[in-house]
Formats: sequence, structure tokens, C-alpha cells
Amino acid sequence: SVKRMNEMAKKQEQTPEILRRYIPDEARDHARSAFGELRKGVESLFPEGVVDHGRAARREMLLAVRSIVDAALEREESSRTK
Repeated sequence: SVKRMNEMAKKQEQTPEILRRYIPDEARDHARSAFGELRKGVESLFPEGVVDHGRAARREMLLAVRSIVDAALEREESSRTK
């Protein structure tokens, strides 16, 4: 599909040059697919809701880190203006 092709093109743009030079596109695509299937298999081992809960917890931790960084930046900015 067009959406899939656009996603693949975007991923190729993000691929480091050394990987593009030495590892064929097809091999990288297969590796991505294999990793996706592996992830699905591991997720299926957990009861329903565990994966979603883990994602929500990870999001909350990232928001906490963001607030710590924001507070540090604010302190830095306020110390410069004094």
C-alpha cells in the first residue's frame, strides 16, 4: 500500500549511512518485520492489558522527566536574569 511505502521511505531516511552502505534494504526490511513479529509474540505472553499498562507507565515516567528538565531550565533561566 502507499502508506506502507511511505513508512518504509521514512525509515530508510532515518537509517544511518553505514547501515545503508553495507546492509541491503531488503535485509533491513526483513529484520524490521522479524522484530515486529517477535514483539507481537512476546506481548501475547502477557495477560490482556499488561502491555497497555506498561506503555502508560512509560509515558508517565517520560512526563516526569520532562517536568524535571523544564524545572531545571527555568531555574537556569531565572539565575541568568538576576
